[in-house]
Amino acid sequence: MSSRSAYLYALSAVLLWSTVASAFKLSLRYMEPLALLFYSSLISLLVLFLVLLFQGRLGFLKGLSRSDCRHYALLGLLNPFVYYLVLFKAYDILPAQEAQPLNYTWQMVLSALSIFVLKQRMGLRNASAIGISFLGIVMVSSRGFMLHFSDPLGVGLALGSAFVWASFWILNLKDGRNAVEKLFMCFLFGSAYIGALFLLMGPYAPPIEGLMGAAYVGLFEMGLTFILWLRALELSEKTAEVSMLIYLAPFISFVIIHIFVGEEILLSTVAGTILIVSGVILGTWKSSARNG
Repeated sequence: MSSRSAYLYALSAVLLWSTVASAFKLSLRYMEPLALLFYSSLISLLVLFLVLLFQGRLGFLKGLSRSDCRHYALLGLLNPFVYYLVLFKAYDILPAQEAQPLNYTWQMVLSALSIFVLKQRMGLRNASAIGISFLGIVMVSSRGFMLHFSDPLGVGLALGSAFVWASFWILNLKDGRNAVEKLFMCFLFGSAYIGALFLLMGPYAPPIEGLMGAAYVGLFEMGLTFILWLRALELSEKTAEVSMLIYLAPFISFVIIHIFVGEEILLSTVAGTILIVSGVILGTWKSSARNG
């Protein structure tokens, strides 16, 4: 029964995450990236607070040291502040079908950073995985023309968001605190940074369509979906098999982007995404299988 529940939680998370690329693009039709980040991060912070309140875990705040606060202040700077600001700007510039798979390369970036930061060895598997994903990046960002990038700034921002997320992941590795508690602290500090910049740039009241989009992003990209995924991993008997479901998200996302955003999905986008996902799976399968 727990295994079946794990798959239900995981599939629910995958389906919800598959909608967020479209939600980003549609929301950005009504508001600037900073405004979307401001309102969505507040929604996410509220959701995380209510989850901790319901679980009776808010007492952890009393045990935080100054060192802990400095740690979360840094993590909150990376995520949600810098990460989502860069990501939303990439979505503002690029078609959703390009920004989504390019951001998905964060696991490849994580592998590359681990070699330099964590002093891990570059094996043939990792080198091959990075090479395959890189070919996918070129195919997606050049729309199949290989030597002509569709929008260098947008591509750079999408890949930059992957770099920021991978850096956040590495800094987060040594923190053994509950995942929801960690995320709440990151959003507590991050929302303060975002709010300060939002006020500095001159806040405005966006239309109701923009606010609805921000609420959706805050709920299902930054908040509840993450908790569903954690629950799936907790219940799973074979973590590696459940984790593989996440690789369905980009392809389900293409269908949703086509229907709701109206983009004609290019063959080069699909082929490039297959290469990116194949590289990611190749690079992570060994450790995932061991964890399962």
